[in-house]
Amino acid sequence: MSRPRIVIVGAGFAGYRTARTLSRLTRHQADITLLNPTDYFLYLPLLPQVAAGILEPRRVSVSLSGTLPHVRLVLGEADGIDLDGRTVHYTGPEGEEGTLPYDRLVLAAGSVNKLLPIPGVAEHAHGFRGLPEALYLRDHVTRQVELAAAADDRAECAARCTFVVVGAGYTGTEVAAHGAMYTDAQVRKHPMRTGMRPRWMLLDVAPRVMPEMDERLSRTAERVLRQRGVDVRMGTSVKEATHDGVVLTDGTSVDTRTLVWCVGVRPDPLVESLGLPMERGRLLVDPHLQVPGRPELFACGDVAAVPDLNQPGQYTSMTAQHAWRHGKVCAHNVVASLGRGQRRAYRHRDLGFVVDLGGAKAAANPLGVAMSGPAAGAVTRGYHLAAMPGNRVRVAADWLLDAVLPRQAVQLGLVRSWSVPLESSSPEVARVPGRPEVPGRPEGAGRPATPTTPDTRRSDTEPEGEQAGGTTNDAAAKTQPDSEPARSRPGGEPAGNQPGGEPAKARPGSEPAKAQPGGQPAKNQPGGEPAKNQPGSEPAKARPGSEPAKNQPDGEPVKNQPHGERAKKGPSGSPRASGKPRRAVEAAGPRPARGGSGRPGKAPRASGAGSAGKHPAAPSGPSRSAGPPTDPGPEPPANQPPPGPDIAPGPVKRTDGRAVEGDS
Repeated sequence: MSRPRIVIVGAGFAGYRTARTLSRLTRHQADITLLNPTDYFLYLPLLPQVAAGILEPRRVSVSLSGTLPHVRLVLGEADGIDLDGRTVHYTGPEGEEGTLPYDRLVLAAGSVNKLLPIPGVAEHAHGFRGLPEALYLRDHVTRQVELAAAADDRAECAARCTFVVVGAGYTGTEVAAHGAMYTDAQVRKHPMRTGMRPRWMLLDVAPRVMPEMDERLSRTAERVLRQRGVDVRMGTSVKEATHDGVVLTDGTSVDTRTLVWCVGVRPDPLVESLGLPMERGRLLVDPHLQVPGRPELFACGDVAAVPDLNQPGQYTSMTAQHAWRHGKVCAHNVVASLGRGQRRAYRHRDLGFVVDLGGAKAAANPLGVAMSGPAAGAVTRGYHLAAMPGNRVRVAADWLLDAVLPRQAVQLGLVRSWSVPLESSSPEVARVPGRPEVPGRPEGAGRPATPTTPDTRRSDTEPEGEQAGGTTNDAAAKTQPDSEPARSRPGGEPAGNQPGGEPAKARPGSEPAKAQPGGQPAKNQPGGEPAKNQPGSEPAKARPGSEPAKNQPDGEPVKNQPHGERAKKGPSGSPRASGKPRRAVEAAGPRPARGGSGRPGKAPRASGAGSAGKHPAAPSGPSRSAGPPTDPGPEPPANQPPPGPDIAPGPVKRTDGRAVEGDS
């Protein structure tokens, strides 16, 4: 008899606990496959400490293959499930597609960022659901404080050192508390010229901070925040977000370059494509975490609406504490469905909540006992160490070092603003330049680009560590040098056709975009064609590195070309000008093939008269530049790759061993 095949979708709190428990219960008598976009389990409750520079990213990342040795790990995102065929279709990290057959399927895909229909939020905010977003927030806050310290203008300084957090749940409260300590430490080392200090704002429509917790703990958290200078405004939220500030619901305008969005999350939209009964975006299951009418299908964690047996008529909340416990019960019931053991109904007992406010401050109520101050801080960190499935010693070591050594306030710039958009439905994976898109994915199946607004509000963190979606708005102002500049500016957020941005619509094999490397450089852009009447400019359309002039590659003379010489061909077939050294190839990148393949390193082929209507001819008459007209120089041989942007250009070398006339 063949071994049963168990597929688990997602490696969050529920999926990871299910896989670990199944590995122990099945005793290697079943094939367990775990499908997840990353190769680690992320301990979300400590993510704000990563953004504040207390913990290194790998401290909160637990290796799946290292801690689940008898579980097969498949990297990818599920984008379709065939319930009748019992298969899961997925897309890998490099665009490859695959199918996983199963006898038992556990859906534990987790949740995604929650978006609200507020103008400008999706464009100027980022989530706080994964390591890429935490790393981006750390770099962005560090950069804003450094630029504010160097600014002479008080208005610019005030905007850069103002940080707005929306959502006073567990995650938003922790981000504001840790962020205020982090920026204050930076300013103590490097005071600002204008004498200003960083300003943090915490907004929420709720009547108090952390409304899910006991009122005494809410007052404790609010008192700590106000002592650190955080401007706490309850009953207030964001009405509109722009690239240089936000407008609040009370009519107040706040100039800022940073917006942290922590208003909650929604279930992963993968379950919406199944066509099964739902409850506010979550898949309805019975108390045994099994989908009615589908004995082979189980669901747990944030995607499952699990009946709360302690409160009839209600469902368990979307918290990490519930997800962790769901995983254990789900594993037992999956094994029971295979004929081993008895099924269990999910019942829970509230263990309380813990919120780390930074330093020795915390708010906690373990087993219903309200605590604050250093005692709560010790309980909170002790709980996290006990709950983590790995890296305990490393986390404790980082906490010890942070207590005795100053933090490193440096920005590495490894995660850019465009790679962690708020509308991403895969916040655990940073957007990669040129990452292939999956064609033909049906709407609602898998992970859409923009999740819709949910009907429920998630409580951000329980002791096991729950997160709400949060965001920082990278400075998207077009005129601010520190922020993510306009999309067409170098070093800023790349435009759709620029390197590092979204891939252009034209695929390889079509004509490259004009502003793309390998295409025609944009005028007045670095590495592109200089504007006319500027010193050192070349005649329009005839410069090397730009679009070849009409008839030039086949040796025909260009009309009114300086010196009136006919281009000569070398042994390799590429034309060269007699007696003239080759001009330096511009830093815009290698030239594209005439056919528009857009691939670097391809020499243009002579197309003759067939391309006469595709490219403009060279201008007649000399250039209006300050210097005398210069010859555009020879084309590089077909077998010689042009120098890249980091290689100093030099003269053309002959391939037959003889020196070219004019070479130095």
